[in-house]
Amino acid sequence: MRTVDVGILLAGEICFELVGEFSVCGKCVTGLKKVCIDNGMLRCGDETAASFCFTPLGNDALFTLHDVVIGVNFHWQRKEDQSFKGELVFIMEDGMVRAINRIDVEEYLVSVISSEMSATSSLEFLKAHTVISRSWLYAQLLRKERVSSGALGWEGGGEIIRWYAREDHTLFDLCADDHCQRYQGVTRTFNPNVERAVRETCGMVLVYDGEVCDARFSKCCGGITERFSACWENEDYGYLQAFRDCDGNEPLPDLTTDDGARTWIESEPRSFCSGPSKELLSQVLNGYDLETVDFYRWRVEYTQEELSLLVSERSGVDFGIIEDLQPVERGASGRIVRLRIVGSKAVRTVGKELEIRRWLSSSHLYSSAFVVDKEMSGNRVNKFVLKGAGWGHGVGLCQIGAAVMGERGYSYDAILGHYYPGAVIECIDKVLLGVDSVDA
Repeated sequence: MRTVDVGILLAGEICFELVGEFSVCGKCVTGLKKVCIDNGMLRCGDETAASFCFTPLGNDALFTLHDVVIGVNFHWQRKEDQSFKGELVFIMEDGMVRAINRIDVEEYLVSVISSEMSATSSLEFLKAHTVISRSWLYAQLLRKERVSSGALGWEGGGEIIRWYAREDHTLFDLCADDHCQRYQGVTRTFNPNVERAVRETCGMVLVYDGEVCDARFSKCCGGITERFSACWENEDYGYLQAFRDCDGNEPLPDLTTDDGARTWIESEPRSFCSGPSKELLSQVLNGYDLETVDFYRWRVEYTQEELSLLVSERSGVDFGIIEDLQPVERGASGRIVRLRIVGSKAVRTVGKELEIRRWLSSSHLYSSAFVVDKEMSGNRVNKFVLKGAGWGHGVGLCQIGAAVMGERGYSYDAILGHYYPGAVIECIDKVLLGVDSVDA
Protein backbone atom coordinates (compact mmCIF):
# COMPACT_ATOMS: atom_id res chain seq x y z
CA MET A 1 0.00 0.00 0.00
CA ARG A 2 2.69 2.45 -1.08
CA THR A 3 0.68 4.49 -3.56
CA VAL A 4 -2.66 6.23 -3.33
CA ASP A 5 -5.16 7.29 -6.00
CA VAL A 6 -6.35 10.86 -5.39
CA GLY A 7 -9.35 12.25 -7.26
CA ILE A 8 -8.40 15.80 -8.26
CA LEU A 9 -10.93 17.18 -10.74
CA LEU A 10 -14.25 16.26 -12.38
CA ALA A 11 -15.32 18.27 -15.45
CA GLY A 12 -16.84 18.01 -18.90
CA GLU A 13 -13.37 18.43 -20.38
CA ILE A 14 -9.99 18.94 -18.77
CA CYS A 15 -7.05 20.95 -20.10
CA PHE A 16 -3.64 19.99 -18.79
CA GLU A 17 0.04 20.45 -19.49
CA LEU A 18 2.81 17.87 -19.32
CA VAL A 19 6.10 19.36 -18.16
CA GLY A 20 8.76 16.84 -19.13
CA GLU A 21 8.17 13.56 -20.91
CA PHE A 22 5.32 11.15 -20.19
CA SER A 23 4.33 7.82 -21.70
CA VAL A 24 0.75 7.12 -22.79
CA CYS A 25 -0.61 4.47 -25.18
CA GLY A 26 2.95 3.43 -25.94
CA LYS A 27 3.95 6.93 -27.03
CA CYS A 28 6.22 9.57 -25.52
CA VAL A 29 4.30 12.85 -25.12
CA THR A 30 4.73 16.31 -23.61
CA GLY A 31 3.15 19.78 -23.80
CA LEU A 32 -0.47 21.05 -23.71
CA LYS A 33 -3.29 18.52 -23.95
CA LYS A 34 -7.06 18.26 -23.58
CA VAL A 35 -9.23 15.27 -22.72
CA CYS A 36 -13.00 15.11 -23.25
CA ILE A 37 -15.88 12.67 -23.79
CA ASP A 38 -16.50 11.62 -27.41
CA ASN A 39 -19.26 9.10 -28.21
CA GLY A 40 -19.03 7.46 -24.82
CA MET A 41 -15.23 7.25 -24.82
CA LEU A 42 -12.41 9.48 -23.64
CA ARG A 43 -10.63 11.41 -26.38
CA CYS A 44 -7.17 12.94 -26.06
CA GLY A 45 -5.81 14.23 -29.36
CA ASP A 46 -6.20 11.44 -31.92
CA GLU A 47 -6.52 8.71 -29.29
CA THR A 48 -9.78 7.34 -27.84
CA ALA A 49 -9.96 4.93 -24.92
CA ALA A 50 -11.99 4.02 -21.85
CA SER A 51 -9.17 5.46 -19.72
CA PHE A 52 -5.75 7.06 -20.10
CA CYS A 53 -2.68 6.78 -17.88
CA PHE A 54 0.15 9.28 -18.34
CA THR A 55 3.29 7.87 -16.71
CA PRO A 56 6.25 10.20 -16.03
CA LEU A 57 9.51 9.17 -17.71
CA GLY A 58 11.78 11.19 -15.43
CA ASN A 59 11.95 12.31 -11.79
CA ASP A 60 11.52 15.95 -12.83
CA ALA A 61 8.36 15.37 -14.89
CA LEU A 62 5.25 17.23 -13.68
CA PHE A 63 1.74 17.77 -14.95
CA THR A 64 -0.46 20.83 -14.45
CA LEU A 65 -4.25 20.66 -14.30
CA HIS A 66 -6.12 23.85 -15.14
CA ASP A 67 -9.15 25.16 -13.24
CA VAL A 68 -9.02 22.77 -10.29
CA VAL A 69 -11.87 23.57 -7.90
CA ILE A 70 -10.83 23.84 -4.24
CA GLY A 71 -12.95 24.47 -1.15
CA VAL A 72 -15.97 22.84 -2.80
CA ASN A 73 -19.18 24.34 -1.33
CA PHE A 74 -17.23 26.26 1.31
CA HIS A 75 -17.00 30.05 1.52
CA TRP A 76 -13.47 30.02 0.04
CA GLN A 77 -14.38 27.98 -3.07
CA ARG A 78 -12.34 28.99 -6.12
CA LYS A 79 -10.39 27.61 -9.09
CA GLU A 80 -6.64 27.20 -9.34
CA ASP A 81 -4.06 25.77 -11.72
CA GLN A 82 -2.22 23.05 -9.80
CA SER A 83 0.86 20.97 -10.58
CA PHE A 84 1.51 17.39 -9.49
CA LYS A 85 4.09 14.62 -9.51
CA GLY A 86 3.32 10.98 -10.21
CA GLU A 87 0.93 9.43 -12.72
CA LEU A 88 -2.04 11.21 -14.27
CA VAL A 89 -5.03 8.94 -14.86
CA PHE A 90 -8.23 9.90 -16.68
CA ILE A 91 -11.42 7.87 -16.35
CA MET A 92 -15.10 8.46 -17.10
CA GLU A 93 -17.40 9.23 -14.19
CA ASP A 94 -21.09 10.08 -14.53
CA GLY A 95 -20.64 11.19 -18.14
CA MET A 96 -17.73 13.48 -17.26
CA VAL A 97 -13.94 13.28 -17.12
CA ARG A 98 -12.24 12.51 -13.82
CA ALA A 99 -8.55 13.30 -13.30
CA ILE A 100 -6.77 11.10 -10.77
CA ASN A 101 -3.23 11.42 -9.44
CA ARG A 102 -1.52 8.13 -8.54
CA ILE A 103 1.22 9.10 -6.13
CA ASP A 104 3.58 7.60 -3.54
CA VAL A 105 2.07 7.91 -0.04
CA GLU A 106 5.01 9.84 1.42
CA GLU A 107 5.08 12.23 -1.58
CA TYR A 108 1.34 12.68 -1.11
CA LEU A 109 1.88 13.65 2.52
CA VAL A 110 4.43 16.33 1.62
CA SER A 111 1.70 18.06 -0.35
CA VAL A 112 -1.04 17.47 2.23
CA ILE A 113 0.96 19.12 4.99
CA SER A 114 1.67 22.13 2.77
CA SER A 115 -1.95 22.28 1.56
CA GLU A 116 -3.69 21.91 4.91
CA MET A 117 -1.69 24.80 6.36
CA SER A 118 1.16 27.14 5.54
CA ALA A 119 4.43 25.28 5.10
CA THR A 120 6.15 27.87 7.32
CA SER A 121 4.64 26.38 10.51
CA SER A 122 6.94 25.13 13.27
CA LEU A 123 8.70 21.82 12.63
CA GLU A 124 7.09 20.08 15.63
CA PHE A 125 3.61 21.05 14.48
CA LEU A 126 4.39 19.90 10.94
CA LYS A 127 5.64 16.57 12.27
CA ALA A 128 2.53 16.10 14.42
CA HIS A 129 0.28 16.85 11.47
CA THR A 130 2.24 14.51 9.24
CA VAL A 131 1.64 11.63 11.65
CA ILE A 132 -2.11 12.27 11.91
CA SER A 133 -2.51 12.79 8.16
CA ARG A 134 -0.71 9.51 7.51
CA SER A 135 -2.79 7.82 10.23
CA TRP A 136 -6.07 9.07 8.80
CA LEU A 137 -5.06 7.93 5.32
CA TYR A 138 -4.14 4.40 6.38
CA ALA A 139 -7.20 4.13 8.63
CA GLN A 140 -9.38 4.77 5.57
CA LEU A 141 -7.42 2.46 3.28
CA LEU A 142 -7.43 -0.34 5.85
CA ARG A 143 -11.09 -0.03 6.72
CA LYS A 144 -12.80 -3.29 5.83
CA GLU A 145 -16.38 -2.07 5.44
CA ARG A 146 -17.32 -0.10 2.35
CA VAL A 147 -20.62 1.58 1.60
CA SER A 148 -21.94 2.72 -1.75
CA SER A 149 -22.72 6.29 -0.70
CA GLY A 150 -20.96 8.87 1.43
CA ALA A 151 -24.27 10.27 2.76
CA LEU A 152 -25.31 8.10 5.72
CA GLY A 153 -28.10 8.38 8.24
CA TRP A 154 -31.87 8.20 8.12
CA GLU A 155 -34.96 10.22 7.29
CA GLY A 156 -38.42 9.82 8.78
CA GLY A 157 -40.61 10.79 11.69
CA GLY A 158 -39.88 14.46 11.12
CA GLU A 159 -36.10 13.92 11.27
CA ILE A 160 -33.41 14.25 8.61
CA ILE A 161 -30.16 12.93 10.07
CA ARG A 162 -27.10 12.70 7.80
CA TRP A 163 -23.36 12.44 8.07
CA TYR A 164 -20.73 12.10 5.40
CA ALA A 165 -17.89 9.61 4.92
CA ARG A 166 -15.12 9.21 2.36
CA GLU A 167 -16.53 5.88 1.12
CA ASP A 168 -18.54 7.64 -1.57
CA HIS A 169 -15.27 7.71 -3.55
CA THR A 170 -15.61 4.31 -5.20
CA LEU A 171 -13.40 5.00 -8.26
CA PHE A 172 -10.38 6.27 -6.33
CA ASP A 173 -9.09 6.19 -2.75
CA LEU A 174 -9.80 9.73 -1.62
CA CYS A 175 -10.37 13.23 -2.97
CA ALA A 176 -8.06 16.22 -2.90
CA ASP A 177 -10.39 18.62 -1.06
CA ASP A 178 -11.63 19.27 2.49
CA HIS A 179 -14.01 16.29 2.28
CA CYS A 180 -10.91 14.12 2.80
CA GLN A 181 -7.59 15.95 3.17
CA ARG A 182 -6.44 18.97 1.19
CA TYR A 183 -4.00 17.88 -1.47
CA GLN A 184 -2.79 20.47 -3.96
CA GLY A 185 0.24 18.77 -5.47
CA VAL A 186 3.52 20.66 -5.53
CA THR A 187 1.68 23.98 -5.82
CA ARG A 188 2.37 24.93 -2.19
CA THR A 189 5.33 22.68 -1.42
CA PHE A 190 8.11 25.19 -0.94
CA ASN A 191 9.50 24.83 2.59
CA PRO A 192 12.20 22.23 3.33
CA ASN A 193 10.72 21.84 6.83
CA VAL A 194 7.75 19.99 5.32
CA GLU A 195 9.96 17.45 3.57
CA ARG A 196 11.96 17.13 6.78
CA ALA A 197 8.78 16.54 8.82
CA VAL A 198 7.68 13.77 6.46
CA ARG A 199 11.16 12.26 6.29
CA GLU A 200 11.71 12.25 10.07
CA THR A 201 8.32 10.63 10.75
CA CYS A 202 8.40 8.30 7.74
CA GLY A 203 5.86 5.51 8.14
CA MET A 204 4.80 6.60 11.64
CA VAL A 205 1.09 6.34 12.53
CA LEU A 206 -1.03 6.60 15.67
CA VAL A 207 -2.41 3.32 16.99
CA TYR A 208 -5.02 2.54 19.64
CA ASP A 209 -5.89 -1.01 20.73
CA GLY A 210 -3.92 -2.42 17.80
CA GLU A 211 -5.72 -0.40 15.10
CA VAL A 212 -4.55 2.66 13.18
CA CYS A 213 -6.32 5.73 14.55
CA ASP A 214 -8.93 7.50 12.50
CA ALA A 215 -7.10 10.72 13.40
CA ARG A 216 -9.61 13.46 12.63
CA PHE A 217 -8.67 17.14 12.83
CA SER A 218 -10.29 20.54 12.32
CA LYS A 219 -9.20 24.16 12.07
CA CYS A 220 -10.32 25.38 15.52
CA CYS A 221 -12.14 23.42 18.23
CA GLY A 222 -13.36 26.58 19.98
CA GLY A 223 -11.75 25.59 23.28
CA ILE A 224 -13.23 22.10 23.75
CA THR A 225 -12.79 19.11 21.46
CA GLU A 226 -15.78 17.04 20.35
CA ARG A 227 -16.57 13.33 20.36
CA PHE A 228 -16.73 11.32 17.14
CA SER A 229 -20.39 10.35 17.59
CA ALA A 230 -21.54 13.97 17.51
CA CYS A 231 -20.47 14.22 13.89
CA TRP A 232 -20.47 10.73 12.34
CA GLU A 233 -21.59 7.21 13.30
CA ASN A 234 -23.08 6.59 16.74
CA GLU A 235 -19.84 5.24 18.16
CA ASP A 236 -16.92 6.75 20.01
CA TYR A 237 -13.20 6.05 20.21
CA GLY A 238 -11.04 6.16 23.29
CA TYR A 239 -8.49 8.43 21.59
CA LEU A 240 -11.09 10.98 20.42
CA GLN A 241 -12.21 12.47 23.72
CA ALA A 242 -13.85 15.72 24.75
CA PHE A 243 -11.53 17.90 26.85
CA ARG A 244 -10.39 21.47 27.40
CA ASP A 245 -7.84 22.52 24.78
CA CYS A 246 -5.36 24.02 27.21
CA ASP A 247 -2.47 23.04 29.46
CA GLY A 248 -3.15 21.81 32.98
CA ASN A 249 -6.23 19.90 34.09
CA GLU A 250 -9.00 22.41 33.56
CA PRO A 251 -12.40 20.83 34.26
CA LEU A 252 -14.73 20.12 31.34
CA PRO A 253 -17.91 22.22 31.70
CA ASP A 254 -21.26 20.74 30.77
CA LEU A 255 -22.06 22.22 27.37
CA THR A 256 -24.78 19.71 26.53
CA THR A 257 -27.36 22.12 27.95
CA ASP A 258 -28.34 25.40 26.28
CA ASP A 259 -27.45 27.38 29.42
CA GLY A 260 -24.01 25.77 29.64
CA ALA A 261 -23.36 26.27 25.94
CA ARG A 262 -24.42 29.92 26.12
CA THR A 263 -22.16 30.67 29.08
CA TRP A 264 -19.22 29.09 27.25
CA ILE A 265 -19.83 30.60 23.82
CA GLU A 266 -20.50 34.10 25.13
CA SER A 267 -17.15 34.09 26.95
CA GLU A 268 -13.61 33.60 25.66
CA PRO A 269 -11.97 31.17 28.10
CA ARG A 270 -8.26 30.45 28.00
CA SER A 271 -7.44 27.89 25.32
CA PHE A 272 -4.53 27.07 23.04
CA CYS A 273 -6.63 28.22 20.08
CA SER A 274 -8.15 31.33 21.73
CA GLY A 275 -5.69 34.07 20.87
CA PRO A 276 -2.98 33.28 18.32
CA SER A 277 -1.08 36.26 16.96
CA LYS A 278 -1.50 37.38 13.37
CA GLU A 279 2.10 36.36 12.77
CA LEU A 280 1.40 32.82 13.97
CA LEU A 281 -1.79 32.56 11.91
CA SER A 282 0.08 33.64 8.80
CA GLN A 283 2.51 30.78 9.43
CA VAL A 284 -0.27 28.24 9.95
CA LEU A 285 -3.03 29.21 7.53
CA ASN A 286 -2.88 29.42 3.76
CA GLY A 287 -3.91 32.68 2.11
CA TYR A 288 -7.58 31.84 1.55
CA ASP A 289 -7.93 30.53 5.13
CA LEU A 290 -6.66 33.88 6.43
CA GLU A 291 -9.81 35.44 4.98
CA THR A 292 -11.54 33.93 8.04
CA VAL A 293 -10.60 36.00 11.10
CA ASP A 294 -13.34 35.27 13.65
CA PHE A 295 -12.99 31.52 13.98
CA TYR A 296 -12.70 31.23 17.80
CA ARG A 297 -15.88 33.18 18.47
CA TRP A 298 -18.16 34.36 15.67
CA ARG A 299 -21.53 35.93 14.99
CA VAL A 300 -23.93 35.53 12.03
CA GLU A 301 -27.18 37.44 11.56
CA TYR A 302 -30.15 36.73 9.28
CA THR A 303 -33.43 38.53 8.86
CA GLN A 304 -36.40 36.19 9.11
CA GLU A 305 -36.92 36.45 5.36
CA GLU A 306 -33.25 35.71 4.63
CA LEU A 307 -33.18 32.68 6.89
CA SER A 308 -36.48 31.31 5.57
CA LEU A 309 -35.32 31.52 1.96
CA LEU A 310 -31.85 30.15 2.76
CA VAL A 311 -33.04 27.11 4.73
CA SER A 312 -35.69 26.18 2.17
CA GLU A 313 -33.16 26.41 -0.68
CA ARG A 314 -30.45 24.47 1.15
CA SER A 315 -32.71 21.76 2.60
CA GLY A 316 -35.19 21.27 -0.22
CA VAL A 317 -37.99 21.51 2.36
CA ASP A 318 -40.65 24.21 2.09
CA PHE A 319 -40.64 25.49 5.67
CA GLY A 320 -42.56 28.66 4.85
CA ILE A 321 -41.53 31.36 7.32
CA ILE A 322 -38.94 30.18 9.85
CA GLU A 323 -40.28 30.89 13.32
CA ASP A 324 -37.71 29.23 15.57
CA LEU A 325 -34.43 27.29 15.75
CA GLN A 326 -34.44 24.91 18.73
CA PRO A 327 -31.39 22.85 19.76
CA VAL A 328 -32.56 19.31 20.59
CA GLU A 329 -29.20 17.68 21.34
CA ARG A 330 -25.72 19.09 21.94
CA GLY A 331 -22.36 17.35 22.04
CA ALA A 332 -19.69 17.81 24.70
CA SER A 333 -18.22 20.87 22.94
CA GLY A 334 -21.62 22.57 22.67
CA ARG A 335 -21.95 21.63 19.01
CA ILE A 336 -25.54 20.97 18.07
CA VAL A 337 -26.09 17.37 16.99
CA ARG A 338 -29.82 17.75 16.29
CA LEU A 339 -31.61 21.03 15.59
CA ARG A 340 -35.38 21.48 15.31
CA ILE A 341 -36.38 24.02 12.67
CA VAL A 342 -39.89 25.37 13.14
CA GLY A 343 -41.56 26.91 10.10
CA SER A 344 -45.07 28.07 9.30
CA LYS A 345 -45.46 25.15 6.85
CA ALA A 346 -43.19 22.45 8.22
CA VAL A 347 -41.20 21.35 11.25
CA ARG A 348 -38.10 19.18 10.87
CA THR A 349 -35.23 18.05 13.07
CA VAL A 350 -31.90 18.09 11.20
CA GLY A 351 -28.53 16.57 12.11
CA LYS A 352 -25.70 15.87 12.41
CA GLU A 353 -23.34 18.81 12.73
CA LEU A 354 -22.27 19.16 9.09
CA GLU A 355 -25.83 18.97 7.76
CA ILE A 356 -26.84 21.69 10.23
CA ARG A 357 -23.99 23.86 9.00
CA ARG A 358 -25.01 23.28 5.38
CA TRP A 359 -28.64 24.20 5.95
CA LEU A 360 -27.82 27.42 7.81
CA SER A 361 -25.33 28.91 5.34
CA SER A 362 -24.93 29.39 1.61
CA SER A 363 -21.66 27.43 2.00
CA HIS A 364 -20.97 25.98 5.46
CA LEU A 365 -21.52 27.66 8.82
CA TYR A 366 -18.22 27.81 10.73
CA SER A 367 -19.44 25.19 13.21
CA SER A 368 -22.62 23.89 14.83
CA ALA A 369 -21.50 25.16 18.27
CA PHE A 370 -23.85 28.12 18.48
CA VAL A 371 -26.69 29.65 20.47
CA VAL A 372 -29.68 31.39 18.91
CA ASP A 373 -31.12 34.79 19.82
CA LYS A 374 -34.25 36.24 18.26
CA GLU A 375 -34.71 39.98 17.94
CA MET A 376 -38.43 40.69 17.98
CA SER A 377 -40.66 43.43 16.62
CA GLY A 378 -43.81 42.90 18.61
CA ASN A 379 -44.89 39.31 17.98
CA ARG A 380 -42.81 39.04 14.83
CA VAL A 381 -39.23 37.81 14.56
CA ASN A 382 -37.14 40.57 13.05
CA LYS A 383 -33.74 38.89 13.11
CA PHE A 384 -32.05 35.62 14.06
CA VAL A 385 -28.60 36.03 15.64
CA LEU A 386 -26.31 32.99 15.79
CA LYS A 387 -23.36 33.32 18.16
CA GLY A 388 -20.87 30.50 17.81
CA ALA A 389 -17.52 28.97 18.65
CA GLY A 390 -14.88 27.20 16.56
CA TRP A 391 -14.28 26.39 12.93
CA GLY A 392 -15.07 22.84 11.84
CA HIS A 393 -16.26 19.72 13.62
CA GLY A 394 -13.82 19.99 16.53
CA VAL A 395 -12.94 16.27 16.67
CA GLY A 396 -9.31 15.31 17.28
CA LEU A 397 -6.47 17.74 16.68
CA CYS A 398 -7.24 21.46 16.66
CA GLN A 399 -4.88 22.88 14.02
CA ILE A 400 -4.73 26.37 15.53
CA GLY A 401 -4.26 24.99 19.03
CA ALA A 402 -1.59 22.52 17.90
CA ALA A 403 0.25 25.30 16.07
CA VAL A 404 0.29 27.36 19.27
CA MET A 405 1.63 24.35 21.16
CA GLY A 406 4.40 23.97 18.59
CA GLU A 407 5.34 27.63 18.93
CA ARG A 408 5.45 27.26 22.72
CA GLY A 409 8.01 24.47 22.47
CA TYR A 410 5.89 21.33 22.79
CA SER A 411 7.34 18.35 20.94
CA TYR A 412 5.34 16.67 18.22
CA ASP A 413 4.71 13.58 20.37
CA ALA A 414 3.48 15.80 23.23
CA ILE A 415 1.08 17.49 20.81
CA LEU A 416 -0.19 14.10 19.66
CA GLY A 417 -0.51 12.90 23.25
CA HIS A 418 -2.62 15.95 24.09
CA TYR A 419 -5.11 15.55 21.23
CA TYR A 420 -5.21 11.73 21.01
CA PRO A 421 -4.96 10.49 24.63
CA GLY A 422 -4.01 6.85 24.97
CA ALA A 423 -2.77 6.51 21.38
CA VAL A 424 0.75 5.27 20.66
CA ILE A 425 3.13 5.92 17.77
CA GLU A 426 4.06 2.93 15.63
CA CYS A 427 5.55 2.30 12.20
CA ILE A 428 2.83 1.23 9.78
CA ASP A 429 4.90 -1.80 8.77
CA LYS A 430 5.10 -2.88 12.40
CA VAL A 431 1.35 -2.38 12.81
CA LEU A 432 0.65 -4.70 9.92
CA LEU A 433 3.11 -7.25 11.31
CA GLY A 434 2.04 -6.84 14.95
CA VAL A 435 5.33 -5.50 16.36
CA ASP A 436 5.82 -3.36 19.49
CA SER A 437 4.87 0.32 19.81
CA VAL A 438 6.13 3.55 21.37
CA ASP A 439 3.97 5.78 23.58
CA ALA A 440 2.77 8.98 21.90
